[in-house]
Amino acid sequence: MGAPTTDVGVMAAHLRISATRLARLLRRQADTGLSPSQLSALTSIERHGPLTLGALAEHERVAPPSITKVVAKLEERQLVSRRADPADRRVTHVSTTPQGDALLAEVRQLKDVWLAARLADLDDDQRSRLAAALDVIDELTGRDPA
Repeated sequence: MGAPTTDVGVMAAHLRISATRLARLLRRQADTGLSPSQLSALTSIERHGPLTLGALAEHERVAPPSITKVVAKLEERQLVSRRADPADRRVTHVSTTPQGDALLAEVRQLKDVWLAARLADLDDDQRSRLAAALDVIDELTGRDPA
């Protein structure tokens, strides 16, 4: 195996493929019966909520009619609840329910257990290199570790 490349085009393609593969594998670890967009919206509501439908649509980068459908499906499963704004009854705030919070906690735990088992299979050098890369990935994605 040759030395790692520093060509940004090659690195970008490799990182995209690896990230996509990892995301797919993690999704399989906890089949919730939710679509990726429903799970993403539920996570956004938990992290940033309560949110108006408009704010949730912005967080998810989708059109308001799309987010309305997603929230309706989550509400059917009792994972979120809607509440009218006391100051403006035309505005609805969405928040997670205890069932929604529990589902997200279970999903995270299942994914973490699966990933920890995979990490345990790596040797010390591989784990050290990966640990060093995580800070770079966090900076690249512009997000603090959760």
